[in-house]
Amino acid sequence: MIISDSVERAVIDAIDLDGALAFLSDLVAIPSLDGSPGELAAQAYVAAFLERLGCEVDVWEINFDALRQHPAFSAEVERERGLGVVGACGAGDGPTLIFNGHVDVVPAGDESLWRFPPWQATIADGAVYGRGALDMKGGLACAIFAAKAIRDAGVRLKGRLLIQSVIGEEDGGCGTLATVLRGHTGDGAIVVEPTELRIAPAQAGALNFRLTVPGAAAHGCVREEGVSAIEKFMSLYQALMDLEAVRNTAAQLRDDPISQMYRRYTLPYALCIGTVRAGEWASTVAETLTAEGRYGVAVGEDLEVARQMLEETVARAAYTDPWLREHPPRIEWWGGQFAPASTPLDHPLVQTATAAFADITGAPAIYEGMTYGADMRLLVNEGRTPTILFGPGDVRNAHRPDERVAITDLLTATRTLALTALRFCGVAQR
Repeated sequence: MIISDSVERAVIDAIDLDGALAFLSDLVAIPSLDGSPGELAAQAYVAAFLERLGCEVDVWEINFDALRQHPAFSAEVERERGLGVVGACGAGDGPTLIFNGHVDVVPAGDESLWRFPPWQATIADGAVYGRGALDMKGGLACAIFAAKAIRDAGVRLKGRLLIQSVIGEEDGGCGTLATVLRGHTGDGAIVVEPTELRIAPAQAGALNFRLTVPGAAAHGCVREEGVSAIEKFMSLYQALMDLEAVRNTAAQLRDDPISQMYRRYTLPYALCIGTVRAGEWASTVAETLTAEGRYGVAVGEDLEVARQMLEETVARAAYTDPWLREHPPRIEWWGGQFAPASTPLDHPLVQTATAAFADITGAPAIYEGMTYGADMRLLVNEGRTPTILFGPGDVRNAHRPDERVAITDLLTATRTLALTALRFCGVAQR
């Protein structure tokens, strides 16, 4: 660690790792699935903690009827209620920095596949296990305990530090959109998603789509008299995989700074079919098939152009089949519609976080674009707030059994966030 400033050293020394782990454990124990009562419970827990921390806390009921009218709204889950939570630390007239993290989590799936119970934080092998420990309650804990360390060290910021605890990130970002529209924007923001502690000034887009393929039912004993939607889907699926290859090959050939940040990935803008449902009866030819997937979009790519490319690919593939030519498949864009976003490398936020990470770790920061959709795009595109992604852990351990985050990553992230806040917001004279 390369920290010579006495105020910065005092803040780093004040970081309460045990407290952060206890906070994280409490949050993991709340099954805050999208749209469930657990989302409300998790937000209430965070709001109460921020109040005890001495933050000025804004807690409000999200008006979903109004929010659904916004062009950037998207969701896969219908919600009747949702809470927004923002804690403000410091009230000076200096720059405002936002730490943004979501409390919602994806389902645990088959719990028998887990090494430890998913709704209970377990510390083993130097990591915290549990659903949400990585994505992204661990990052939220880092953000809150970075702010707590600043308070515990008796440091006052020249600017303001906002802690945004949001819902609905996994299914479209309704919580961050509501928070931005309420006026909680700033001069810079860090979304504490798992980035392997890499500085991510770029976030890919991801668009959910639904493909419906028609067939014609017949008794299975005269299969040839029907038309199987399953068989017709196969050629469409191959066309989509070919589209994925073409789009990603083109991306790899670009030589701009953002494209360079995606060089580690063969498929930075992946097209994934996640669900396929077909047929009604084992001995009946499937008369319809519905496939749902996500469609990766490059940073800087126009969303409508990207959608049109997929629609035309399906239409061309269908036209080569006599049945599908007369009974064309249908594409719907539904659920999460994550636009891409980026922040220039020379922005003060990027440079401040880069220097803070290097001073904390003694190693140079690595810039990398994230291939997943995230709430960064709402802060950048709707809130006009320059934003990066930076947080503990590897996204490869998310959305699967044995989700986990390394404790060393939690500590490094908390230290880096605290130092970034001190330098970005400035320290008031005592």
